[in-house]
Amino acid sequence: MPTGYVWEEIYGWHNTGNSAGAVPAGLNAQPYQHFESAESKVRLASAIEVSGLSKKLKRIPAFQASVEDITLVHKKDYIDLIKQKSASPFGGDAGDGLSPFGTGSYEIALWAAGGAIAAMKAVVSGEVSNAYALIRPPGHHARVETGMGFCIFANAAIAIRYAQKHLGIKRVAVLDWDVHHGNGTQSIFYQDPNVLTISMHQDGLFPPNSGNVEEQGEGDGTNYALNIPLPAGSGNGAYLRSLEEIAFPAIEKFKPEIIVVCCGFDAAMTDPLGRMIVTANGYREMTKMLKKVADKVCGGKIVMTHEGGYSPTYVPFCGLAVIETLADATTEMKDALAEFWDVLPDQKLHDWQESSIQDIKSKINFLSSGKG
Repeated sequence: MPTGYVWEEIYGWHNTGNSAGAVPAGLNAQPYQHFESAESKVRLASAIEVSGLSKKLKRIPAFQASVEDITLVHKKDYIDLIKQKSASPFGGDAGDGLSPFGTGSYEIALWAAGGAIAAMKAVVSGEVSNAYALIRPPGHHARVETGMGFCIFANAAIAIRYAQKHLGIKRVAVLDWDVHHGNGTQSIFYQDPNVLTISMHQDGLFPPNSGNVEEQGEGDGTNYALNIPLPAGSGNGAYLRSLEEIAFPAIEKFKPEIIVVCCGFDAAMTDPLGRMIVTANGYREMTKMLKKVADKVCGGKIVMTHEGGYSPTYVPFCGLAVIETLADATTEMKDALAEFWDVLPDQKLHDWQESSIQDIKSKINFLSSGKG
């Protein structure tokens, strides 16, 4: 079966306005553009076309999620507020002062959630073996009651709740390898034993005081939230080791029916919002490992939703590496900097990183508990 691919040009039209990175522009900061601009996503979509990879993928049409779909996760008054602000010629903010949006972004956010649902439906139905949803705005920071961290609606979480309600899916594992803690997704499923959330992120980066090892779920969901807060400066070696030692053993123990990956590329070299050094080939190896685990536990069913990644020039190489691997395909478009970056000394797993990973592993109750 082919690999599914979701992309709509409308995603590039989500307008985050005139900012100085993430700071409101004006007399306090010279106007520029917001970090979460269309550039990295549009350039990845372009690379998928120019490389010829698109011809090896099955295009999955997105659609606008319904309000009923969105309320599977979010409160109606929050949805109404986003709709109201989006209708204004001035736009608004999703809730934390860092997540601006322009006129029409409510409708585009519905397209993003719908793209995640479309990918989920295609994989669950067997139309495709796995799928990558290149959608925007991102979603893994959005909580039930508010957006934050550039996110409006919780795309991956909405697709999971849709699958549970309409597609006969019960158990889902979420792996989030965005450089920032997947706090929104975690909070949505924090009391749900049927959804295992795993977030591998830079320790203490964003949100502040979030994503600690001690956050492991509550109520019926106790032990079903896992956090792997890696030290700044971690590269391919530390990421692969963390997957090998913690994330993938947990997924194998949980035995999900499908794996959802919140796929951010902001742990990559050159990203302005992270301090990690993962390379495109690092993401390729991570995806190879992921596919082996998915083949073992859930018949290869993987849905990836695009999250962060703010280097317009490097995200396309990381994205190509992941999607080529999902599709068992190769293209002639290669990372020209791999020969320099893949051999950096800090790409190796250092003893202090191994010590940190083992310390995290020892504190994760799910791996040692009788729960599965």
